[in-house]
Amino acid sequence: MRRLGIGLVAATALAAGAIQAGGAMAGEIVVGIQCDRTGPTQTVGTFLCPGYHDYVKLVNSKGGIEGHTVRVLEIDHEYKVPPGMEAYQRMKSEGAVVVGIYGTPHTQALTPLLHEDKIPGTSPGFGSAAAADGKKYPYLFPIAATYWSQGAAAVAFAKQQLDGVIKGKKIAYIYYDNPAGREPLPILHKLAEKEGFQLKEFAIPPPGVEMKVQVQDIARRYRADFVINHLFGKAPSVALNEFTRNGYPLNKMVGFVWAAGESNIMGAGGWSKAQGYYCMQFAGAGSKFQVLDDIKAMYKAEGKDAPSEMDSTVYYNRGLLAAALHLKAIENAVKAKGGSADVTGAEVRDGFEQIKDFSLGGMLPPMNITPEDHEGGGWVQIFQVKGDGFVPATDWIQGYRDTVLALVEEHNK
Repeated sequence: MRRLGIGLVAATALAAGAIQAGGAMAGEIVVGIQCDRTGPTQTVGTFLCPGYHDYVKLVNSKGGIEGHTVRVLEIDHEYKVPPGMEAYQRMKSEGAVVVGIYGTPHTQALTPLLHEDKIPGTSPGFGSAAAADGKKYPYLFPIAATYWSQGAAAVAFAKQQLDGVIKGKKIAYIYYDNPAGREPLPILHKLAEKEGFQLKEFAIPPPGVEMKVQVQDIARRYRADFVINHLFGKAPSVALNEFTRNGYPLNKMVGFVWAAGESNIMGAGGWSKAQGYYCMQFAGAGSKFQVLDDIKAMYKAEGKDAPSEMDSTVYYNRGLLAAALHLKAIENAVKAKGGSADVTGAEVRDGFEQIKDFSLGGMLPPMNITPEDHEGGGWVQIFQVKGDGFVPATDWIQGYRDTVLALVEEHNK
């Protein structure tokens, strides 16, 4: 339990007053968010988690949810499963009505507990793709494109970039060798069979900073026609440098969502080193969204500058996505209970399944979460590095949606 103190961001010690059995003060709503600010994926967590806090702070500054304050309990698990399990128990004991999970290994470990305890957990853009089926996984919500949806979108985009002909082409899949990296393999194998392309896999052992041999193989021996990049943490930056060093054009590569942030580009030496690179997002990249202006105005009213974490728009905006969907689900639950803050995890679960056409001012595709679809449609948008930023290369798209849903159904039989 010694790690639980690291990265804990919450309200100050509980003041004197009536305390509910779950650990929350009367009239207070507790949410839990797991994070990695100090481990191998801190290049994500140090931006995503501040975004989560800032959105909750914004809502609280406007009166909270139906007049109730939201308290965030954050615990840094360093991308390690045992501390993540301990963190969940701490959040449960504090009365959290929803838990934001961080990491595919953690999602796999926590799923049975979520269902046993009837506490909804979210795994936006990671975790088990089969959890898109809300009937099979009633308390797990991907709330963004799963790895199967990302893999399908990557193949669809590769086909488009190859002038609509992917049959017979050589596609390389380079991935972080852990459960997250291996999760897309079923859909990639299914689509290779369906479309007739050659798929070769290149596993990168954690922490993902040694890949010279694999990249040389992709670029010089296999001579891939297109590369699908599913690396994260520090690995995407290393990959961009290695592919460039081997003369492989970055406009023949698309990165999954965790290889798609400003921190990944900066780690590779900056925008000039990543020109042409394609990457996908499940929340809009950039700063031209009203919610970001509202957060800046909130800080200005306090006499403070906007936090520097906002500059890393990709991961910061995903923190906003998670917080906004958490709080929207809670709002639905509170309203259904006549304005009472005494909502349960099961009621918040129902609140998630009532989210309709929620786009956070255009930062997201219109999100529709139903009892059958906990993923929200599996939408992504492809961006390309041009100049000093990410430029949209597509609208919001779905790749091989029927194939993805059929695979989910087959897996959950």
